[in-house]
Amino acid sequence: MNTENNLFDKTALEYDEWFEEHKNAYQSELLAVKQFVPTGKIGLEVGVGTGRFAAELGIQKGVEPARNMAVMARARGIDVIEGVAENLPYSNEQFDFVLMVAVDCFVDDIDKSYSEVYRVLKQGGLIIVGILDKNGTVAKRYEAKKAPSNVYWYSHFHTTKETVILLKKAGFIDFEFCQTLMDPDPLDIEQPVTGYGKGSFVVIKAVKIIDQKK
Repeated sequence: MNTENNLFDKTALEYDEWFEEHKNAYQSELLAVKQFVPTGKIGLEVGVGTGRFAAELGIQKGVEPARNMAVMARARGIDVIEGVAENLPYSNEQFDFVLMVAVDCFVDDIDKSYSEVYRVLKQGGLIIVGILDKNGTVAKRYEAKKAPSNVYWYSHFHTTKETVILLKKAGFIDFEFCQTLMDPDPLDIEQPVTGYGKGSFVVIKAVKIIDQKK
């Protein structure tokens, strides 16, 4: 999605309230993402939204196309630039890791997005991608709710295997996985489980290959 006439602008408050209304699901996702986020490193969240993940994970920089969401993320202490995943406003090899949570299903060009992440990562840097697996219960629910009036009209979910293929195409290697939301409506906070195939929310970590010539 671009920065003009972005539907997420109209639903920013509703989006942010989801995290309060679904605290167990949010905290379960957050725990899964935390498995792979390194400490003491320079990170960027692409599609930072209202800053719910970045603020909890100590990520100081974000990119977000929806202006109203960017305002809310800034209020949470995130340095946000309004922009899109396909054209990241940063120089080459600037970050130790880049996080994307439930962004893959909304970008206009997923190949370009992952290539841009690869570009801004340092040698040996990490991409951490949280997806709602297309085969999972949660993604199927959102697919069923698709309508021109909501943001999911524009969504295109991916399976974990599809995401791995896309990331390999961009140049990433050394994949690790964890999953959560085995229960799509958890009564308690779920502890993440290694692998994928059972949980609706999957976190994928991969590495930017080190160029031995440098």
